[in-house]
Amino acid sequence: MQVAVCDASGRRVATSEAPEMVTTLRSAAKPFQLLPLVERGHADRWGLSEEHLAVMAASHTGSPTHLRVVREILDRLELSDRDLACGYHEPLDPESLAHVRAHPEARSPLYNNCSGKHAGMLCLSRSEGWPIEHYERPEHEVQRLMRVTVAEVCGTTPESLGVAVDGCSVSVFALPLSGMAWGYARLATASDATPRGRALDRIRVAMQRHPELTGGAGRLSTALMQTYGDAIVAKGGAEGLECAGLTGRGLGIAVKCEDGATRAVGPALLALLDHLAERPTGASLEEWRRPVVRNVAGLDVGYVEAQLQVLETAPR
Repeated sequence: MQVAVCDASGRRVATSEAPEMVTTLRSAAKPFQLLPLVERGHADRWGLSEEHLAVMAASHTGSPTHLRVVREILDRLELSDRDLACGYHEPLDPESLAHVRAHPEARSPLYNNCSGKHAGMLCLSRSEGWPIEHYERPEHEVQRLMRVTVAEVCGTTPESLGVAVDGCSVSVFALPLSGMAWGYARLATASDATPRGRALDRIRVAMQRHPELTGGAGRLSTALMQTYGDAIVAKGGAEGLECAGLTGRGLGIAVKCEDGATRAVGPALLALLDHLAERPTGASLEEWRRPVVRNVAGLDVGYVEAQLQVLETAPR
């Protein structure tokens, strides 16, 4: 497990042994991929609500509520799920999963956990007068702008970012964990002092006020924001990544499980929050702090628990 904690200037506050480990930002990039739409005034042009912005930053579970909000965005654009390039995968939401298994004809890209992000990219394309077709390709103006924006927020250059194709077909970016933490520190500390700050603040607030839309039941990022309230903004990414910003402390965190598994991410992140003296205000996160391991017969056979060894800590 590797960890980086940075403040909004990029200064390291706490790290594990390899804070410069390069990995892909995956879905933790979504708040920053949403940034141009808000920063350029298009969210206001289309009358997008906090719910719309939250689902655009989401890795959602495909619940009926998620589908409704994504449809609302597409309806405003006079587009449909056929315009989404993310493809279909089975939803995590039990109600929706039962529905699509009973009615295979109901399968749609709307159920993809990235459909909100894709709706946002379609909105950006339409707003800027760019082609809707092939918006997911790396040479499209949307993806080129995503690369520039992610680089700027995370304190690097577009040329320094590794670029590949994500599971939902758009560009995915590789950078050091410390850069991810820096980006989330900026998200946590954003204010209305600049146009970019206002846009980041608006995205952060939408995520914090609607954590169920940015993920859903069973998502660590949702549980964190429900429990810590507006003290934290969090977003996970595939392959064992979780990023968070501490609004009161002005810190950004990136936690990466090197083998790509997810079950150790919760214990590691919560142990780190304890180390940083960040205390929850809501319900317990015990199921994430010390998850039980069960065998195929359903018997409890162990648990996962973090042992924190921080190699670098700056004075508080």
